[in-house]
Amino acid sequence: MFSKDIGIDLGTANVLVYVKGEGIVLNEPSVVAIDFDTKKTLAIGSKAHDMLGRTPGDVKAIRPLKDGVIADFDATEVMLNHFIKEVNGKSFFNRPRILICCPSNITQVEKNAIKEAAERTGAKKVFIEEEPKVAAVGAGIDISVPSGSMVIDIGGGTTDIAILSLGGIVTSASLKVAGDTFDNDIKKYIKDKYKLLIGDRTSEEIKLKIGCVYPKSRKEKMEVKGRNLVTGLPHTIILTSEEIEEALKKSANMIVNKVKNVLEQTPPELASDIINKGIMLTGGGALTVGLDKLLESELKVPVKIAESPLTCVAEGTGILLDNINLIDR
Repeated sequence: MFSKDIGIDLGTANVLVYVKGEGIVLNEPSVVAIDFDTKKTLAIGSKAHDMLGRTPGDVKAIRPLKDGVIADFDATEVMLNHFIKEVNGKSFFNRPRILICCPSNITQVEKNAIKEAAERTGAKKVFIEEEPKVAAVGAGIDISVPSGSMVIDIGGGTTDIAILSLGGIVTSASLKVAGDTFDNDIKKYIKDKYKLLIGDRTSEEIKLKIGCVYPKSRKEKMEVKGRNLVTGLPHTIILTSEEIEEALKKSANMIVNKVKNVLEQTPPELASDIINKGIMLTGGGALTVGLDKLLESELKVPVKIAESPLTCVAEGTGILLDNINLIDR
């Protein structure tokens, strides 16, 4: 059996797997359900995600990755093993080369942990690449030329900002403010204002349905159900987009300020390239309504959303596997 090269976007919220010659073959939530009494894995991916906030005491649905790094090594290994087997068949001869993406600015120890988890799944060779670089490639940017390109990759756990030129990262920053932070901001806002307790899945649904981060960029309403903290009983409220914009304002501004910091450290020649080309937004967070307008108004630089922001990193792994010379060995 010939091995297939595999690219993995190991995200805090989702894992995407790209198989060379086949494209993206798997897109599943990064969730593992474990029975804590027997230590047995009960479900992985979508089935485990459906259990979030709905499990009995001895069963726990956990996200093994937090802020883009491995929080639970054993659960990550089980999850990786499951997904690689699912796409690669169960043949022992089928040892693929694997390219895994991780946030920029994670430590060497964390990189080694990710590499080790992949190697133990039976990979022939494991490459680790930084997410913003791979996202840029997946968004159709030619990073091999001597010209500056800027990418903001907003995932579930981290926002990665990078200036790229000649196939490498010139300057970068990673911020632990991203999609999950927005979800938590919504939960906190509703708890503080309405004394209503809601779950992770509800806050994510609110963000997707009525969320925005720029004034008047959305005018929607939504009925939200939860548990009243005063009475302890189920309760329903009506939320508006304006309220969600207020809830997300602080975190959205933290992203804007971090982008400003990176631009301040950019060599002038590359800065002028970025003014001409604009900034590329990738990752699930790029779909937050009004984020492109907010960045544009604050930075005075054109901002574009990638054609397929959710799959940029996975598609980028496919291109890099065809051009191994671009991968840092």
